[in-house]
Amino acid sequence: MKKATICILKDGARICLGIKKRGFGTGRWNGFGGKVKEGESFEETALRELKEESGVTGKSLSKVGEIVFNFPLNSREKDWDQEVHIYFCESWKGEIIESEEMKPAWFEVGEIPFDQMWADDRHWLPFALAGKKVKGTFSFDQNEKILEKILEEVEEF
Repeated sequence: MKKATICILKDGARICLGIKKRGFGTGRWNGFGGKVKEGESFEETALRELKEESGVTGKSLSKVGEIVFNFPLNSREKDWDQEVHIYFCESWKGEIIESEEMKPAWFEVGEIPFDQMWADDRHWLPFALAGKKVKGTFSFDQNEKILEKILEEVEEF
């Protein structure tokens, strides 16, 4: 199972997401992130991917989630299953820019485009935005609809 990260820039009641321009999740809004490289910690991966995909250097991260994503019926790809560590970054250096992979945009918390995101985001993201830490598992069918959802609030990871 792949290990990956998601990092969402947060500024008060706004978050910055990127529309995925290529690769896994093309056409969907998501946080910035990607696969963990050998020898990298989850935090190092989140900061590296944030820089690569948005142009900013994160100064501090707060972990808000650990979620396993399973695609048991997906015949197109065998390696989509992943364990994702999710972070908010509320302090960074530099200007947010469009990259080859992501086109960023700011959203007020009440205007997050859940209909253009992965189906799981509407379940865990509101908890994280409310200051809660979440752990869970989502299983998807071949059409990327949720088959099974397990989500719980945790005190620590």
